[in-house]
Amino acid sequence: MPRPPRADVAGEIYHALNRGNGRMTIFHKDADYEAFEQVLCEGLEKFPVDLIAYQWMRNHWHMVISPREDGAMSRLMYWVTMTHTARHHAHYHCAGSGHLYQGRYKSFPIQSDEHFFVVCRYVERNALAAGLVDAAEQWRFGSLYNWCGGKCCVKLARWPLPRLPNWIERVNRPICEKEEDQLRRAILRSQPFGDMGWVESTARKYGLESTLRNKGRPRKFSQAPK
Repeated sequence: MPRPPRADVAGEIYHALNRGNGRMTIFHKDADYEAFEQVLCEGLEKFPVDLIAYQWMRNHWHMVISPREDGAMSRLMYWVTMTHTARHHAHYHCAGSGHLYQGRYKSFPIQSDEHFFVVCRYVERNALAAGLVDAAEQWRFGSLYNWCGGKCCVKLARWPLPRLPNWIERVNRPICEKEEDQLRRAILRSQPFGDMGWVESTARKYGLESTLRNKGRPRKFSQAPK
């Protein structure tokens, strides 16, 4: 099966994510999260990528990032995934036991308007939505906790758009169903996230038209449809 197309262009904003193989747990304890953060910090020193928002969950992670050079996001994600996998296997003495991640990371471009804030809210409230904390800013392994002054080695980049007023309160409010449905579709298909006109023009610009089509083969009919 051919790999889905992927954009990786300097100056664009992307949502990148990956999951444990078979949705297995990646982070078993606080030290596992911290080890991943150390790997990411090393990666951000090596590759020209701005980290805007993030959240590490037990069996997956999310990042909102912007490469400063074409192709830099892919180089960072490859290095982080491979390095984290090697160190994880070494720590748990499980080399040769199988893949840690489900495969390549997923990503999609984000329109730099209110859609950017929707994605950042979705990412920063992931632990709250999962019932792991009572307030989004309490999750130690997310950018909102980091931004609020929590102790963390991960350095956040300046946002391309200023945070909206009362940002913490906004993150703690549920995302409307329409926005969440559109966002989940973007995650599933790796399609651009924004206004329909922007989505279509961005898909054409970066060769992502296949992400806009429904998956699966066309339906076959045993006889001409009526």
